[in-house]
Amino acid sequence: MLFSFDKYKTKGILQGDLSVWAVLIGLCFISVIEVYSASTSMSYGTGKYWGPVMDHGMTVVVGLFFAWLVHLIPCKLFKVFSVFLLVLTVPLLLWALSGETTINETGRWIKIAGRTFQPSEIAKLSLISFVAFVMSALRTKENRISRVGMRVIGICLLVFVYLIGRENFSTAGLLAFVVLLMITYGAAPKKLLVVLWTLVIVGGGGVVLLFGTMSKETANNLASKYESLHRLPVWVARLQPSSAKTEDPRDYNVSAHLQEAHAQIAIATCNFVGRGPGKSVERDYLPAAHSDFILAIIIEELGLAGALVVLALYLMLLYRTWRISTRCARPFPAYLAMGLSLMIVVQALINMGVAVGFLPVTGQPLPLISKGGTSYIITCIYIGVILSVSRSARGVDEPLPLPAPEGDAEAADEEPGA
Repeated sequence: MLFSFDKYKTKGILQGDLSVWAVLIGLCFISVIEVYSASTSMSYGTGKYWGPVMDHGMTVVVGLFFAWLVHLIPCKLFKVFSVFLLVLTVPLLLWALSGETTINETGRWIKIAGRTFQPSEIAKLSLISFVAFVMSALRTKENRISRVGMRVIGICLLVFVYLIGRENFSTAGLLAFVVLLMITYGAAPKKLLVVLWTLVIVGGGGVVLLFGTMSKETANNLASKYESLHRLPVWVARLQPSSAKTEDPRDYNVSAHLQEAHAQIAIATCNFVGRGPGKSVERDYLPAAHSDFILAIIIEELGLAGALVVLALYLMLLYRTWRISTRCARPFPAYLAMGLSLMIVVQALINMGVAVGFLPVTGQPLPLISKGGTSYIITCIYIGVILSVSRSARGVDEPLPLPAPEGDAEAADEEPGA
């Protein structure tokens, strides 16, 4: 059965966990259909009616190819890649901060060979891989992350959060939260976990309260005084409470809340069952209908059932990755797979929260569904890594590996399996 929870396909073209393959293909299929439906304004503006979907379709094909290619790589090699990627990513992030390539007044892009992409997407993969490496390498006798390991993780995280957060605060926060989930899963010292979660809850609430009550004049003054805070007015505007709850609906200024307003209209007019595939109305008015707010179009066309299917696919990915991690003979591939899965699922939940009006606008796309370029391909690479780990993970009926004889450290290192 395709969704058999304890079966793996280890031979043939598609190796590894079949359920993860099914989730990947299912999300890609939904992506092509919904991007085609949500891109009518782009098609009308360019006059190329098949242009946007053909471009996205090619991106999906390339992403699937990279997922397939990466899933054939032995997962032991990702340890080496983690260090290499970390060293490579920092110069790319500094390059982006130079402001050489700006889109939408943000310097989070670089251009190579005529193609633009965000180094922060590579930063997600590199930091998660390196954190998994440190978590597996620096452990105590009680099988917890050592304090030295926690310091190394903390220093790397602070560097990445600073370099990314100046231009993309939501991505920096997302990365920090996923790393916190990883070290929680990897059994960091209990007292330290309590302190960290307390700081996150109190500090996060304090930032939301501060930005939510800060005046626009103060934000503009700070932004003009400090270059590193030039995005502060945008963050404050996004966290300011919307006036929609207190205004008469007839007086609601739709142009001032364009994305939120049309996303809510799309959801409210779905009538639970949806208008039907390709029959969205709000796609012609909703900015970024094919990217950040594509879930609103899915709900408008496919109803609540469509949204639940999308949510179920992400939760299936998280569940399957957890099952895979429990079968890993080594900690590194388990932490790596869980970290990448958490990144995809947490980002998806944030995007869904924004689309339904539960969270402020963040600019985070819906992974593997929103229209994208290099970010879509890199997310497919995440799935390829998870599939690579699943290829070498033990099957449910396979015995646990026997411990190596005392003094035979080399034999232990050469033990087969993830």
